[in-house]
Amino acid sequence: MAGTSLLALFDDIATILDDISMMTKAAAKKTAGVLGDDLALNAQQVTGVRAARELPVVWSVAKGSFANKAILVPAAVAISFFVPWLVTPLLMLGGAFLCFEGAEKIIHKFFHSEEETQRKDELLKALKQPDVDLRVVERRKIKGAIRTDFILSAEIIAITLGVVTAETIGIQFAVLAVVAVLITVGVYGLVAGIVKLDDGGLYLTQQESAVAQKIGHGILWFAPYLMKTLSIVGTIAMFLVGGGILVHGVAPLYNAIEDFAAGFGGVPAVLFSTVANGLVGLLAGALLVAVLTPLIRILASRSEASVE
Repeated sequence: MAGTSLLALFDDIATILDDISMMTKAAAKKTAGVLGDDLALNAQQVTGVRAARELPVVWSVAKGSFANKAILVPAAVAISFFVPWLVTPLLMLGGAFLCFEGAEKIIHKFFHSEEETQRKDELLKALKQPDVDLRVVERRKIKGAIRTDFILSAEIIAITLGVVTAETIGIQFAVLAVVAVLITVGVYGLVAGIVKLDDGGLYLTQQESAVAQKIGHGILWFAPYLMKTLSIVGTIAMFLVGGGILVHGVAPLYNAIEDFAAGFGGVPAVLFSTVANGLVGLLAGALLVAVLTPLIRILASRSEASVE
């Protein structure tokens, strides 16, 4: 009997672990859209510091990311347990924020490119001045990156919670914790590799081997394009993921898209649904930017006036 009970316990544990694995994979697929932008944003956040300090800065941001998720995971489980009706509104809010952020990035890219160039030039000039305390610049970058990570982590946790909301609290916590750890390790491991990619390329160009030199020059040529590609893919993914969340939250719209897509069948149906989600995300983001940006500016001006 004892042996049978032990085997039954092992079977139960194996079943739970299998369920957790399956749901973790499902959650990872849904949150993958945020990761491209997460990578690009965090890699950009740590650029501009000295080469010797790049990895310590990435490690500091990674520790802050773990702290963010240590807050967000229990909070998500508590919301699911005490106020489960709040999960869908939070998902919708996260989806809307993704769309807003994506639209804001596009508008900023095409209409405020001069401001971004000026900001980067000012930062580079400041870094060259001997009286500038680089530790202050570094700490500011770390704080900014951790704030960005908190927002993106909240989106990832909310999306993951939407996948496992029907499961027991224990499985919800396990899946959220696994996703949080895997994403943090994966993202910041890749960020560390990305920010040191040019150093690796430079090292190879200084070797005697002609092959190594060619590879090094190739890496130096490829590194900037990698950053741009990650940023573009991340922005597109914001509309696809955010639009998909909004579409799923509005039953009539979701049913209309699915019914229309069913007429194509197979891969075309999936492509139509995906493009439709992206267009909904783009329209929602543009609308939110049009409505919220003036409000944000008014609040900012009032805040500055009150300080003065």
